[in-house]
Amino acid sequence: MSEQPAFKQCAAFCLAQSFDISALAKVISETTLIRIIKGALLIEDNHSWSVVFSYGAVVHWNVSNEQQSKLHHLLLNNAENPLQAVEEDNFTFELECPSTRIIEDHIEVESSDPILLFSLSQGMAQSIKLASFETNAITTINNTNYIPKSLAENGSIKLSRHKIAKIRGQLFLTKSDIILNYDLLDTPDFFWEYPEYEEYYSITAKYLEIAPRTRVLSKKLETIHELFEMLADEQKHRHSSILELIVIGLIAFEIVMTLLGKLF
Repeated sequence: MSEQPAFKQCAAFCLAQSFDISALAKVISETTLIRIIKGALLIEDNHSWSVVFSYGAVVHWNVSNEQQSKLHHLLLNNAENPLQAVEEDNFTFELECPSTRIIEDHIEVESSDPILLFSLSQGMAQSIKLASFETNAITTINNTNYIPKSLAENGSIKLSRHKIAKIRGQLFLTKSDIILNYDLLDTPDFFWEYPEYEEYYSITAKYLEIAPRTRVLSKKLETIHELFEMLADEQKHRHSSILELIVIGLIAFEIVMTLLGKLF
């Protein structure tokens, strides 16, 4: 009975909001062969490859855990806003297969062409970045889901203006971070110049359901927007109520002073 071939490991991580690719290229190029491709780094070392994307994601092909840890340490030293909870996705893969496809988290790759691996990595990196967006959106919604309930039960939100302002700020940060990076979920510009490789990107994008997940994320953003508007209306209502009380107080004061003037 022939032995089952040992599959190689592939892993995708989202470590931070973004990486400084220029700084990383200077440091890594001193010891390792790299290519800069459309703002991403392709690192090659003894039949292993790592692809680093500026938006905080990295994909490893046949890279040992030790080497991954070393590179992650270097990446985080050149990162903006490292994530508290790292997103991770794992696969197995084999090279020199009849065709390129993904079945049950196993990737069959038709050759060891680094650009082919780079193209597959584009979809995997988008997926892990999307997972980070999904986590942020779900966490924000879960942390604020008491707001509509409080409004339905009490007709108002029992929070101080300062607390409401802080929650609005968090909602805005979550929404703006995702929207400003939303174009990351489109087909990368790389494939305008290398259209012959786009089919490989499409394989991972379709398998990892990037398009339907993006639509669901859009719905979550609508929920965040509704919460944001709800809090904004509550703040306006409270501000108007305070102004009304001030006006009523001033009118009452003026009436009292007028009456006192007539009495004395």
